[in-house]
Amino acid sequence: MWVQRGSTLGALIMTTFASLGVDPVLTAALGSKGITEPFPIQELTISDALAGRDVCGKAKTGSGKTLAFGLPLLQLLKAHSASGTRGLVLVPTRELALQVAGELQPLGEAMGLSVVTVYGGAPLERQQAQLEKGADVVVATPGRLIDLIDRKATSVADPDHSKLETDLFQGIVTE
Repeated sequence: MWVQRGSTLGALIMTTFASLGVDPVLTAALGSKGITEPFPIQELTISDALAGRDVCGKAKTGSGKTLAFGLPLLQLLKAHSASGTRGLVLVPTRELALQVAGELQPLGEAMGLSVVTVYGGAPLERQQAQLEKGADVVVATPGRLIDLIDRKATSVADPDHSKLETDLFQGIVTE
């Protein structure tokens, strides 16, 4: 995004992912996908989320919300190594779960983090096996997540970061 700053020269300054504090590994992974400039929602939220502040953003479909919360989520998880599920993204539908995971998985791989998707309508045993192998980030629908918690396949008792997404609310909550 280009922003005009100052009145003396009227220069346009381009905001980049790097200038927002995004890890060079993530910046390179984005660049390989042709994503070089942040969308407005990303420009407004990434720096605050990376600083550990709670962020709530609302924007239209296709505006870049997934990367607005996903980049800080992955970067913060990479910076603080630990085992077990440390990031939770809760979404209302399987379609959205697949979409969000599709964006986060390649970026997570670039950072050495695993992203597992769990949702109804898919084999429960396969998802349970994936969780038992270990997942840094779980993208889940509520019903399937409850099923897997009941089976003791995962715990979300103390995630480092959680993200809620619905039609009306988006946020990243850091503990």
